[in-house]
Amino acid sequence: MEGTITLRGGQRKALLEMYRKDPDPSVRVRAQVILLLSGGHTWALVATVMFCSTATIARWKGHFEREGVAGLRAERRGRRERASGPWGLRMKAVLRWALRVSPAVFGLARSRWSCEALAMVLGRVHGAGVSRETVRRWLAKAGVVWRRPRPVPGPKDPNRKAVLRGLYDLLLGLPAGETALFEDEVDVNLNPKIGCMWMRKGKQAKVVTPGTNRKRYLAGSLNWRTGDLTVTRGDKRNADLFVRHLDALRRKYRRYKVIHLILDNARFHTVGGSRLVAEYMREWGHRVKLHYLPTYSPDANPVERVWWRMHEAVTRNHSCPDLDSLTRLAFRWLDGQHRFSTRSRFYPTPQQAKDQREKPQQPDKQRAA
Repeated sequence: MEGTITLRGGQRKALLEMYRKDPDPSVRVRAQVILLLSGGHTWALVATVMFCSTATIARWKGHFEREGVAGLRAERRGRRERASGPWGLRMKAVLRWALRVSPAVFGLARSRWSCEALAMVLGRVHGAGVSRETVRRWLAKAGVVWRRPRPVPGPKDPNRKAVLRGLYDLLLGLPAGETALFEDEVDVNLNPKIGCMWMRKGKQAKVVTPGTNRKRYLAGSLNWRTGDLTVTRGDKRNADLFVRHLDALRRKYRRYKVIHLILDNARFHTVGGSRLVAEYMREWGHRVKLHYLPTYSPDANPVERVWWRMHEAVTRNHSCPDLDSLTRLAFRWLDGQHRFSTRSRFYPTPQQAKDQREKPQQPDKQRAA
């Protein structure tokens, strides 16, 4: 039934504030409808001016009379989803499938779910015909979003804790006349890695690629005490590059009696996997000691962070015309960093090792007690 509205207290001021400043345009329209009705205007005039139906006017007039100004903010379109009953069970099933179950379990030749696939399986299993948009709405309501996953290493080494503990003890008790480094290789691609960059809204920037990709490899070792990086370049990631890098380290750190190199389990890093490495270690094994990380443990190698930062700064979206200029740019960036951080939750800091060496030893009787 038609009728005007009488505003009480500060309702008019609150409605004017809502009409002028609310970010939701539909809320501003509702506030304007109530203000027009409070001004004594007929429903027909309000419907004509606001381009809405009298049913819409009646709905929001009723919400305002029951709940006040706050009643104009809630969106009440459509049927309310029920968290219980058959529909609630179907919503929970869709959520469980999307997060925990592979589509292959239901015989689908897919590696990941789409809303359409979830709707189809729901109809097959529960006999419920819903659209893909309904499934999309259910997932959004549950806080499930469509995003890229984060790649993680595969199965952990069963001896991971013991190996890392051994490396921790090695660094903690490292004598002053010996040094330790973390080693790894990285590839520099002429085809640029694609990353985020600034661009105007609505206009996607372009990164020119050469088409035929070429690579150059860098072997790098990060000094645990100083953060100094030693790099050797090569055309292939193989034992030849690794042995040349070992020779560069042996010459650079010739004042140290022993060089401890902590590295991954690549085949060309091992004596059993490479004849060149075996021959080198037979000659120089008294000065160069190889200590292998647990398998699938890039997170335990601090030099990996150096390569990640280099890719972020140099190789992503680069415009170098050839591999030589890209390599020069990479070395220019590496040389400009001076020192890198070796801090890691897996290893002691150099200061901790120094304190351990300078710690006075207890007499034998006290230790026995």
